[in-house]
Amino acid sequence: MANTDPQALRVLPFRGLRFAPDRVSDPSAVTSPPYDMIGPDEARRLADTEEHNVVRLILAAPEELDAGPGAPARYHRAATSLREWIDDGVLRQDVEPAFYVYEQTGRGVRQRGLIALVKLDDADESTAADTIAGATKPATKPATDPAAEPSPASRAILPHEAVTTSVVTDRLAQMRATEAHIEPILLTYEGDRTVSDLLDRVADLAEPLTSTTTADGTQHRLWALTDPAATGRIAADLLWHRALIADGHHRHAAYRRLRAERGGPADYGLALLVDSTRYPLSLHAIHRVLPNVPVETAVVQAGKVFAVRQTSDPHHALDEIPTGEHAFVLSDGSTHYLLTAPDPAVLADTIPTDRPEAWRALDATVLHHVLVEGVWQLPDTPEEVRFDHDPVHAVAEAARIGGTAVLLRPTTEDVVRQLAGAGVLMPRKSTAFGPKPATGLVMRLLAEDGVGG
Repeated sequence: MANTDPQALRVLPFRGLRFAPDRVSDPSAVTSPPYDMIGPDEARRLADTEEHNVVRLILAAPEELDAGPGAPARYHRAATSLREWIDDGVLRQDVEPAFYVYEQTGRGVRQRGLIALVKLDDADESTAADTIAGATKPATKPATDPAAEPSPASRAILPHEAVTTSVVTDRLAQMRATEAHIEPILLTYEGDRTVSDLLDRVADLAEPLTSTTTADGTQHRLWALTDPAATGRIAADLLWHRALIADGHHRHAAYRRLRAERGGPADYGLALLVDSTRYPLSLHAIHRVLPNVPVETAVVQAGKVFAVRQTSDPHHALDEIPTGEHAFVLSDGSTHYLLTAPDPAVLADTIPTDRPEAWRALDATVLHHVLVEGVWQLPDTPEEVRFDHDPVHAVAEAARIGGTAVLLRPTTEDVVRQLAGAGVLMPRKSTAFGPKPATGLVMRLLAEDGVGG
C-alpha cells in the first residue's frame, strides 16, 4: 500500500516566511529568478533595485566568492541579511502552517502548483541523486543496511540529471549559513483530479496573499491553504504518486546532504509540485557556449565526425532534421553551421555501452561524450563549457567573446520519465523544464517551522 510505503510522496504544510506587505510595496522588486538563471550583471541589477531583493540571500557576495564553495564565510552576508530582515519585520513568518497555492500566468501559459515540504527519500546517499556528471560519487550513508535500501527506480522523488560536486557544495553552504530553504525545487507528477481541483477552487474563489508581475511579464499569485481537512486530503492523495525533479537537482542533492548531517527538519525539502496532467510543463534544451574555442576550430574538428554545412538560420535549422537523427548548430553570431550524420563507428566507440539505448541516443549524450570530450577535448568545467537556456543569448554571447555557441534540440518528457524511472541519469543540464518558480514569494526557516524527523 502506498500510504505505508516509506518511499511514498509525503508532503507537509509549513509556516512560510514571506515579505511583509506593509514593508514591501512592490513584491516584484524583491523577487528574482532561480540562482542558476542569474548572471553577475543581473545579480548586481537586482541587488541595486531593492535593498531587500532575495538575490542577496541566494548568491554569495563578490567578496565572499574567493572563500570557496564550502568555506564557512562564503554566505556570511546572506545569513546576516536574512536575520536582519526578520528582526526588522521585513520578513515575517506566517502564524499557521499552510500549503501554498502558486500560480504563474504569462505568454499564453497558466500554471498552478502546490508549495509544500516534501519528505526526502530514505535511499542510499550514494545512489542517483548524488551522481556526479554520470559517475556515482560515494557519500555518507545513513545507518541502515544498504542491501535493504530501495533502488532509484522505487523512489518517490526521481532525479533525471547528474549533478556537479562544486555546485552541490555551494548550495549546501548557502543552506547551512542561512538555516533556510530560500527557493523551492520544481517537481512534476502525473496526478488525478483530487489535488488539482482543490487548488483550482482556492485560486478561483479566494483573494491571494500576494499578486505581482515580474519584469518578464509573468503574473505571480500566492494563496495559503490552512484548512486541516483540505490539507489532509492533499497529503493523502499525493502519497499515491511519484514526482520527477523538473528543476533543482543540485538543491535536491544539497537537501539530502544536509539531511545526512542533521535530520529533523532537514528530513524535508521545500518544493513546488505541479500536476503535469492538469498543467503540463514546457520542456526546452539547454545550449552550450565554448568561450575558448573559435567557431572555425570547432567546425574543422567536428567535421572529422559529422557532416557539416553552412546555414543562414541557426535558430530554425534543427527543425528540419528528422526525430532520432543527431544534429547540432555551431555559431559565432556571424557564421552558422549545421552538424548532421555523425559517423556510427565513432558513436559506437565513444559513447559508454553500459546505459540503455534511450540514454545513448540523447543529443546531450552525443554532445558530451563525442564532441566535448572526444572531438574538442574540453574539460566539462564552467571555464570551458557554459550553459545558456536562451539560444538567441547563447549566439550573442559567442559573438561577444569570440567563442562558439552549440545549439541543441530538446528531448521529450516521455524519454525523461522513462530514464528517471529506470534510475538512469541524463548528462547534467540536458533539459530545461518551465516555467520555473520565482524566488522570494515564500521561504522556509529550517529551525522554526516545527517539523520533526
